[in-house]
Amino acid sequence: MNIAIVHDHLTCKGGGERVALTFHRAFPSAPIYTLSYNPEATFEEFKDCNIKSSWFQRITNDQGRLKKLFFPLGILAMRSLNLDSYDVILISGTNCAKYIRVNEKAVVINYCYTPFRLAWNPTSYSEYSNSKGLKRHIFDLVIKILRHIDISHAKRTNHFLAMTIETKLRIQHSYQPINEITIFNPPVNNIDSYYISKHPKKYYLLVSRMEFYKKVDLAILAFNKLQLPLIIVGKGTQEENLKAIVSSKHILFEKNVSPERLADLYSNCKAFLFPQHEDYGLTALEANASGRPVIAYKKGGVIDTQIPYENDNKATALFFDLQTEECLIEAVKRFEAVEKYFDSEFIRSNAQRFNENQFIKNIQGFVRHKILH
Repeated sequence: MNIAIVHDHLTCKGGGERVALTFHRAFPSAPIYTLSYNPEATFEEFKDCNIKSSWFQRITNDQGRLKKLFFPLGILAMRSLNLDSYDVILISGTNCAKYIRVNEKAVVINYCYTPFRLAWNPTSYSEYSNSKGLKRHIFDLVIKILRHIDISHAKRTNHFLAMTIETKLRIQHSYQPINEITIFNPPVNNIDSYYISKHPKKYYLLVSRMEFYKKVDLAILAFNKLQLPLIIVGKGTQEENLKAIVSSKHILFEKNVSPERLADLYSNCKAFLFPQHEDYGLTALEANASGRPVIAYKKGGVIDTQIPYENDNKATALFFDLQTEECLIEAVKRFEAVEKYFDSEFIRSNAQRFNENQFIKNIQGFVRHKILH
């Protein structure tokens, strides 16, 4: 079986990149094709992989510039990658990974985190939401072209894999695949590197890329008013804008933290904040692996992975219904009142359901089954 792995671009540390690493562990001899690779910006483990990037690598491997040049250069660069010699193509991606050229007899398996956001959910980008007039008209024209390109390449996929029920429904709506979509929940990588602290501290924690749809601003505005300690870990295109709205001395930022530092932050936080509508949300499960509860917006992947607090039951998360600072403030205050009902051992046991070894067995078995049939 001659297999290749394809990922959109390796220019950051996110949940998709973690899954791509798990694909590598499932098929360690398979090369990883990608639009552009920045070894200093993504996970260290990729340095041990056989990475094959497109000619776009010579233009940039910076995530910010990549996004600005994606249309049309990124699309053309990804379409230039020829994988005709492979029997199986295992795709990890949202946008351009599916644009590669493949043998018509190859089995293409696409682990799709969500349909391409810019094409199918443009309002999740601040640049689109804030555009008007001619700029909005140009945006709409680009999106129309992107959607056409995206759906035409999606049709080459033989089998779609989804993370959750919600993402399965999105894939079904956007691409209308012929074959049934299978759900495999992404794993918590290196779960044993996370641990329970005997004496958690008083700060709240948020770990996220600083992008518009991640709603980090919501947490900042809420904690400006709450005047409670908050540590925000991450970086992204909205970093300076987010720092500019901080008015509380109790809000601190960290970035480029080591795995050891991140594990320490998770383990010792009072609770983990998850204000975004996320396709899945591995960071919430990493917090669980550290025995810490999650205060989460009640949408998306957390509905599949978390056990909500209701009437003093054992739980892993406390949900809030609206993405407003008032609703988040109310949720934090409620958590402070019911914190005693969250048991660290129970919370960690929830994360252990999402074991990396089981995910590897699932994906290996799925690939072999589709090859034989």
